[in-house]
Amino acid sequence: AFNKEEDVIATFKRDNDILYTSAWKSQFLSGMMMPIMQFVGNLGYVGEVILGGYLAMKGRIQVGDIQSFIQYVRSFTQPIQQVAQVANMLQSTAAASERVFEFLEEAEEDQTVEHPACIDEMEGSVSFEHVHFGYNPDHTIINDFSVDVKPGQKVAIVGPTGAGKTTIIKLLMRFYDVGSGSIKVDGHDVRDFNRDDLRKMFGMVLQDTWLFKGSIEDNIRYGRLDATHEEVVEAAKAARAHRFIQTLPGGYQMELNEEASNVSQGQKQLLTIARAMLADPKILILDEATSSVDTRTEIQIQKAMDQLMKGRTSFVIAHRLSTIRDADMILVMKDGDIVEQGNHEELLAQNGFYEVHKNRIIALKITESLKRNKALSEENLTTPFEYARKHAGNNPDRSAFITFRGQKSVCYYARKYTVNIHCMK
Repeated sequence: AFNKEEDVIATFKRDNDILYTSAWKSQFLSGMMMPIMQFVGNLGYVGEVILGGYLAMKGRIQVGDIQSFIQYVRSFTQPIQQVAQVANMLQSTAAASERVFEFLEEAEEDQTVEHPACIDEMEGSVSFEHVHFGYNPDHTIINDFSVDVKPGQKVAIVGPTGAGKTTIIKLLMRFYDVGSGSIKVDGHDVRDFNRDDLRKMFGMVLQDTWLFKGSIEDNIRYGRLDATHEEVVEAAKAARAHRFIQTLPGGYQMELNEEASNVSQGQKQLLTIARAMLADPKILILDEATSSVDTRTEIQIQKAMDQLMKGRTSFVIAHRLSTIRDADMILVMKDGDIVEQGNHEELLAQNGFYEVHKNRIIALKITESLKRNKALSEENLTTPFEYARKHAGNNPDRSAFITFRGQKSVCYYARKYTVNIHCMK
């Protein structure tokens, strides 16, 4: 996939050769250990017989003394041979014990603080003040990150893979502590909260949905365990999940299997949104929540998320422009730094990194739809903009005017992302 076949094969071959060489040496030395020990032991017997025979001929010892000495040597060498036989097992045990003791010696996280801040009257303002962080102390990936988020604001975080978007969320929820600087919620440093209390303020909807074996109602109620059936139903209605739940056999009492494979990906996402609505968090985090669903399901999930974000401080990590264009503030990250900041219109006016990132997303989306329609493969082109240039010429305002017998989804993406495409039936 992604034209990485040769690289993956080369990496596998290199790692496999290293494993083969190490395993061969290990097995060879382990197999040689016992014969070597037996050979050394037999040399001892030969020496005893020669020396004992000589002394017996001189009359200094008896033959019984030689036999006794041989038995003593055998009793001495037998445990050594047994240890040699299990030497490879001892080496594996030593390596495993190092990892176990390394884990046991790790310092435990402080779950509580002496005078914790109260979370009852929190409004949801968040501020990052000159935050520096690196998973490895020698390599900093977040550099002097500062931003103020007001209560109820929707903040979108965009940028290429590896820019540090998800790392910011991990720091906010204190899965890691900052290297320097501070993160504050309503003026309180996150280190002033008990970890459990801090995380109760957040609700998360992730790309990878997590549902457990049990009824649909139990999965939604996991957001707030003391919720009544009526509250679960209200949360499902707000998340636009109630309708499809009613069509399922058993409704809210339908049992999900271990992998939750008896509902679709979009339905899983709606259930997790309903769970977040039931939890009623002060601050909401959406991490690529619509990245793995189709266009129609994306619209449903987007409407549910809009309902969920009303009146809440929200952090949205997404690559889809439909998710981020209405944000109050868009943070454009690159290599751990905020390179641009503003709303959608302001960033487009800057004609900077955000617009380049936006055009790349548009190209990928429309390319996918065109390829499904075989429009690009027939033309042997790689992007809709190349297709546009061939059929309509270069346009000074960068809009792609494309005429083809295409799908509705292409027209949908075109209008949604303000790319002018003329679709023919």
